[in-house]
Amino acid sequence: MAAETNDGSLDVGIIVVAHADYGSVLLRTAEFILGPLSDCTSISVDIGQEVPETVRRLKDAAQRLDKGAGVIILTDMFGGTPTNLALSLLASHNVEVVTGVNLPMVLKVFTSRTTPLAELAKTACEAGIKGIVVPGAMLKNRPADKTPKSPDSGR
Repeated sequence: MAAETNDGSLDVGIIVVAHADYGSVLLRTAEFILGPLSDCTSISVDIGQEVPETVRRLKDAAQRLDKGAGVIILTDMFGGTPTNLALSLLASHNVEVVTGVNLPMVLKVFTSRTTPLAELAKTACEAGIKGIVVPGAMLKNRPADKTPKSPDSGR
């Protein structure tokens, strides 16, 4: 059964592939913020695992999660083993790979997953970049009269 939304559009499947437990932690955190998640999984790349076994798990997940709209694969870093393994699916599966996964990216993907796959990949990339800021620098450049007020200051 396809994962359809109320308007009949299909959800893109989501896989987070990362070193150690980073992917599973991101999904648990997203679930804490958004509530129950569906049509997603994480795959850990660990020293003790054989590459062919990890590739098999990745292919199985991509096949299982593709309900007709494709699968977005979010990886931790460009050039790393998780990304290289994910890239091996480009020719054989309806997937897009986005590197540099972070929590803002994951949240945006989950809340935009009815977007067409290629567009969702661009949206994911933009969200990941926008989620990286140096707050202190932003606050130092703020004019004094625009300093954030505490919630109690207006009472």
